[in-house]
Amino acid sequence: MSSLARALPEDEAFLPAHYLSLLIVDDERWIRESCKEVAENMGFRVYTADSAAAAVKNLEAHTIDVVLLDIKLPGPDGLELLLKIKQQQPETEVIMITGHATVDSVLTAMKSGAYDYLRKPFNIEELKLLLERVTEHMRFALEHRITREHLKNNPGYGGIVGRSPEMEKLYRIIAKVASSRHPVLVQGESGTGKEMVARAIHFTGPFRDKPFIPVDCGSLVPALIESELFGYVKGAFDGAIRPKEGLLSIANGGTLFLDEIGEMPVDLQAKVLRALQEKEMRPVGSIKPVPIDVRIIAATNRDLEAAIHQGSFRRDLYFRLNVVSLRLPPVRERKEDVRLLVDHFLEKLSRTTGMRRSISTETMKLLLAYDWPGNVRELENCLERAAALCSGHVLNVGDLPPQVQNSNIHAVSMAVTASRHRIVPLADMEKQAILAALNQLNGDKLMTARLLGIGKTTLYRKLKEYGITDRWGVSAPEEAPRSS
Repeated sequence: MSSLARALPEDEAFLPAHYLSLLIVDDERWIRESCKEVAENMGFRVYTADSAAAAVKNLEAHTIDVVLLDIKLPGPDGLELLLKIKQQQPETEVIMITGHATVDSVLTAMKSGAYDYLRKPFNIEELKLLLERVTEHMRFALEHRITREHLKNNPGYGGIVGRSPEMEKLYRIIAKVASSRHPVLVQGESGTGKEMVARAIHFTGPFRDKPFIPVDCGSLVPALIESELFGYVKGAFDGAIRPKEGLLSIANGGTLFLDEIGEMPVDLQAKVLRALQEKEMRPVGSIKPVPIDVRIIAATNRDLEAAIHQGSFRRDLYFRLNVVSLRLPPVRERKEDVRLLVDHFLEKLSRTTGMRRSISTETMKLLLAYDWPGNVRELENCLERAAALCSGHVLNVGDLPPQVQNSNIHAVSMAVTASRHRIVPLADMEKQAILAALNQLNGDKLMTARLLGIGKTTLYRKLKEYGITDRWGVSAPEEAPRSS
C-alpha cells in the first residue's frame, strides 16, 4: 500500500504531496539536486539515485509513490526500470525524463505504464505543475479504489452496513476525512450509528493506534462532565483525594468522540471551545495549562442551528466543530439496505448463539414495510427479540415485536379514520381498509387476509365484488360450482 493510502487528505484544498514520497533517478547530479529542492518545497519526502541499480535499492528500502526517471541511465536504462517498477509496484506513478524525446521512446514509455514525461531542459513551473497533477491523480484514484474495494468485499465500510447511494456517499467522505485532524460533526437521528461512523473515521486513518475515547454528554451529570473532560488536581474539591487525568489528555494524539454534544451545558461549551482553539486545557483546580493534541468528532441528533437560536448552543463552538459535516440517513430513507442489515444481524446472532437462523418471506415483507423510527438500533433489537422467541430456525411474523406486527394494521386504521368527520357507509370503510392493507403489503393477499382477520376466500370474493381481482397480478382462485 502506498503512503498516500495511509494518509488520505481531507479535502481538495489540502495538497496531497505532504503525504507522498518521490524518487528522483538521473545520472546528472545538478538535475537531481534541482528536482529535489522543488519537490521538498512542495512537501514530498525525496530520495535520489544516480543509476537503475541504486534506484532498485531505494524501491526495496522505502515505499515510493512517484518516480522521476531519466530514460538514459548508465547500465540498464530507464525503460527497463520502468517495466520492473510497473510489474512489482503497479500503484507507483512514473514520470519519464528525456533529453531526446523521440516519438518511439515516448510511445514506448506510455505503453509501458508511464504517467507522463518531461523533456530536458525543463523549468521549475513545468516540474511543479506535473507533480501537482500526478498527486491529484493519485488522490482521486486512491479514493475511488478504497471505496470500490470496501463495497466489493463488504456490505459496508468500517463495520457500517449498507450499499445504498446515500451510504456510498458517506463512505467516500469517511475515506477523505480519516487521515486529517480536522473536527467532524456527525448528525443523524437516534440509532443511525453515529458512533460507528466516528470509529470508522478513527480506525481507518493513520492514527488508529492512538486512543479512541467516547464520551456520552447526554448521560453524564452536568456537574461531572467538566472533571471527566479536563480532570482535576488533588484538593480541587471535597473528595478529590488524588489527581485525575482528564479524557482530553488521555485521548492525546488520538480521537475524543463527544456523543450528544447538544446536551453539553453552555458554560462548559465555552471551556471546550477554548481548549480546542488554544490546544491546551486546565484541570479543575489548577492554574497550569496542559498541552493537548486531540481530534474531536462530535455527534448529535438535535438541530444545532435551532439550538443556537434558542441560546442552548454556542455559535462559535458550532462553527469550530462543523469543519466537516456528515449526515447519517435514517433507515426509512435507505430501505434497500434493510435486507443487508437483516443478513448482517442474523449472521452476528449465529456467531453469538451458535444457531443459524433464517427469516420467512412474510416476515421480511413486514420488516421492509416498517419505517423503523429507532433506525438500525431498533432493527437489531427487533431481530434479537425474534430470535429469543423463535421456536425453530426460521423467524416468523409472530416472533416480531407488536409494533412491527401491527404497523400495517395501524396504517389501515389511519386510512379509515381519515374520513371520520363525515359519515361513511360500512361497505366503503371495509373497501378502504382492504385496499389500504393491500397497498401497504405490496399486493400480498395472504398476509392481507391474515392481518385483517378475514379468510382468504372472503378477501378474493370482496376483491371480485370491487372488480379489481387482478390488480396486483394475482387472480382469484376458481370457485367451486354451485349446485342448482
